[in-house]
Amino acid sequence: MSQGIKFEVIDVPIPEGTNVIIGHSHFIKTLEDIYEALVNTVPNIKFGLAFCEASGKRLIRHEALMRS
Repeated sequence: MSQGIKFEVIDVPIPEGTNVIIGHSHFIKTLEDIYEALVNTVPNIKFGLAFCEASGKRLIRHEALMRS
């Protein structure tokens, strides 16, 4: 018997003058693809990415890129 899916709506404060992309994926490769697309498309971009593992130790991985 499955427990089903639980959805929770949360408020994400977005600082003025910023753009935010929130997504969902089952593969870390998708995150790597987003990283490559951003750094190769937008000169001098500042951004951060995070990925929460769904198996094993369920680690939270994060990376920030702040170019000058």
